[in-house]
Amino acid sequence: MKLGVLVLFVPFLLGFIASTSFERGINLEMPLSDSDERISPYDRIKDSQIYVFDDKVVLQIKDASLAEYANTNSMDPLLDEYATGIEVEVKSEDELHVGDVVAYETDIGLIAHRIIEISYDNDGKYFILKGDNNNGSDPYKIRFNQIKYVLVGVIY
Repeated sequence: MKLGVLVLFVPFLLGFIASTSFERGINLEMPLSDSDERISPYDRIKDSQIYVFDDKVVLQIKDASLAEYANTNSMDPLLDEYATGIEVEVKSEDELHVGDVVAYETDIGLIAHRIIEISYDNDGKYFILKGDNNNGSDPYKIRFNQIKYVLVGVIY
């Protein structure tokens, strides 16, 4: 349970850095790195759904389930064999955004990769996915009926 507290401590720490930086006149609008901006997941969990107590952290997430990951290295460093994901079932294709990490069904089982593009063709909406640690995108269009879950949190 202490690991969950660490995950939730990061936003608090960032808020502290921002308020301390403001007091010291540091401009946080400037990037702290010279690296390129990368796509991030859609913000699904609001602060009002997170309860932090002295002895536990409670996340109020409807229809959540836990996920484990195989050691494929495709989503390193975000997901690896010892990470525990918190996922929710996807009910509508409109819930999905570029940057989201989803678990989609294949002949070999579920694969968790990031949505890097959403587009349309004659068969409707499709998603292009890519493992963060892979050189290229997955070699096929993913349809909504293949996508089962969207990742809403990771606990290490």
